[in-house]
Amino acid sequence: MSTQTAELFREDGYLRECEAEVLSVAPHADGHAICTDRTVFYPEGGGQPGDSGALIRAGGGEIAITDTRKHEGALLHLCAAQAEETAPPEVGEKVTLKINWERRHRLMRMHSCMHMLCAAIPAPVTGGAIRDGSARIDFNLPDPPDKQELEDELNRLISENHPMRMRWITDQELAAQPDLVRTMSVQPPSGGGRVRLVEFEGADLQPCGGTHVAATGEIGAVRVQSIKSKGKQNRRITVVFAE
Repeated sequence: MSTQTAELFREDGYLRECEAEVLSVAPHADGHAICTDRTVFYPEGGGQPGDSGALIRAGGGEIAITDTRKHEGALLHLCAAQAEETAPPEVGEKVTLKINWERRHRLMRMHSCMHMLCAAIPAPVTGGAIRDGSARIDFNLPDPPDKQELEDELNRLISENHPMRMRWITDQELAAQPDLVRTMSVQPPSGGGRVRLVEFEGADLQPCGGTHVAATGEIGAVRVQSIKSKGKQNRRITVVFAE
């Protein structure tokens, strides 16, 4: 499967719903995988979980979307098995796709927070994961930072309300600027001709395909939950929302 879906969230992470046409429906686990011509649903990737939400049919019926993934080039909305009287949508059917906005916004805030964590710790990144309400980054760092000092610096950067902006560069331009890439184990997606840069002005600039808040003040106060050693020079730093 190699159907191309217009990924509206790449340009605007604040879009909550869109109209779409069903391109394919295939069995998946105990439900179905639905591909559409456009979507606001972010697929799992770059450490950020896939979106959940609902597919709303023209007659008003809803099908719950439990996850969003990419598979063989296609963006798939995963749906659990429906009741017998609720058939999956048909190819060509016009639907509305609506994300679980509250969850998405928390993921946006936490993903943006991880960029501030990178700004606070100028060390190579060896791994990371974002969850609903928490996230962690592993740094190639000989000595662990002071927990309270790091938390204070992180909240200082957040409170400065650095605005976010995005721009695209070519694969060749990225290759000529290897210092833009912070991750050691996973390279940013390239090969498609262009790569998206996410910049929090005056704080952080790096390739990223995830969804982010418009300015760091929207992240809110955070707390450094733990700093753990995961190897000779690997420090795992976990951050949670202060609330």
